[in-house]
Amino acid sequence: MDITELQMLYAAGERDFHNVDLSSASLSYIDLQGASLLRANLRHANLRWADLRHANLRWADLRGADLSWAKLEGADLSSANLKGAKMPDGTIHD
Repeated sequence: MDITELQMLYAAGERDFHNVDLSSASLSYIDLQGASLLRANLRHANLRWADLRHANLRWADLRGADLSWAKLEGADLSSANLKGAKMPDGTIHD
């Protein structure tokens, strides 16, 4: 799945994107509020300013992802791999 297809499906009301592979994708400013990205591959993705409020990111691979200024309120990051991810507060996750 590419970014355009993801955005079109989201705009059409789809919210289930589990196991999607968007590694190294440029997703800055994307709105994925309430989306299920369970086990998604978002390794090294650019998620700057992304709206991920209430998104399900359980078991997602976010290693090296840039989450600078991302909205993560209510997002479920349980068991997500955040090693090397740049968090909204500017810190790099261990």
